[in-house]
Amino acid sequence: MSHHPNPRSLLTTAMRGVLDRIARAGHPPMHALSPAQAKQAYEAGAGVLDIPSHKLARVDDVKIPARDGFELPARLFAPASEHPLPVLLYFHGGGFTVGSVATHEPLCRHLAHLAHCAVISVDYRLAPEWQFPTAVHDAWDSLAWLRENAATLRLDGSRIALGGDSAGGTLAAVTALGARDAGWPLALQLLFYPGTAGHQNTPSHKTFAKGFLLEEAHITYFFNHYLRSPQDRDDWRFAPLDGVDASGQVRDLDGVAPVWIGLAECDPLTDEGVQYADRLRMAGVPVDLEIYAGVVHGFIQFGRAIPQALTAHDDAARALRHAFGDH
Repeated sequence: MSHHPNPRSLLTTAMRGVLDRIARAGHPPMHALSPAQAKQAYEAGAGVLDIPSHKLARVDDVKIPARDGFELPARLFAPASEHPLPVLLYFHGGGFTVGSVATHEPLCRHLAHLAHCAVISVDYRLAPEWQFPTAVHDAWDSLAWLRENAATLRLDGSRIALGGDSAGGTLAAVTALGARDAGWPLALQLLFYPGTAGHQNTPSHKTFAKGFLLEEAHITYFFNHYLRSPQDRDDWRFAPLDGVDASGQVRDLDGVAPVWIGLAECDPLTDEGVQYADRLRMAGVPVDLEIYAGVVHGFIQFGRAIPQALTAHDDAARALRHAFGDH
């Protein structure tokens, strides 16, 4: 995308209205807060524009043991079913610093309902207390645990998808690459506006740097808390698009699970999302790319105000049903 002379004109009327309301509310920007305050502010604001939580037959809290003995809280959402359901393992967004199972519960409940599958949402460990690559390890350990324990949970371990939004989309994409290396089959990667690049230098980062909810200052704030050093930016586990492995090679994407990727048009991360989709296609991976016009990063949690949020939920659920093979 080349630089747009008036990027605000791209926004839908409803989206512009939401951004104006947020601006008028006059909360201090997240990057002006301590990480603990930022977590609290994000939790407090999360449900304001989201849809009400969908009622489901099954909501279970589970604990996932990580490699260092830490117990990761997670929550399983599922509709009623006679048979073991396929399962989406979900990683929430929030720049590796904010967000939780609770902030993304309406989304996860709605996906479980629409896709008629189980969703397990994981509270992987957050920065700054836990820096890169802890979240990556937690995501991987969650998948390993799910494969081992699916039957016990009355889930179909032969049909597992990985999903996430924003930073959670990064974790899902990276975990899918690890699964490819391990020979662990996955039905789908479901990625909402994932971060994939090590450096924020694409045109969309410049065009949408300010005034479109996720601002450049927030991205810098999150990554400064999460990354241990500038070198981490060039690690494929942070940057699956252009990061390298220990031998200095960019990770090839051949044979990774099929991908559904949903992007927001007015989002600093749009270009790297498109570039990742292109690299996957070049590697022969089936890719379904949707770009939702006139909306900003985070829009999938604005279902009360932004119709495209519900469209994106429907599109994602359809991709899940297709990948799981409507039994």
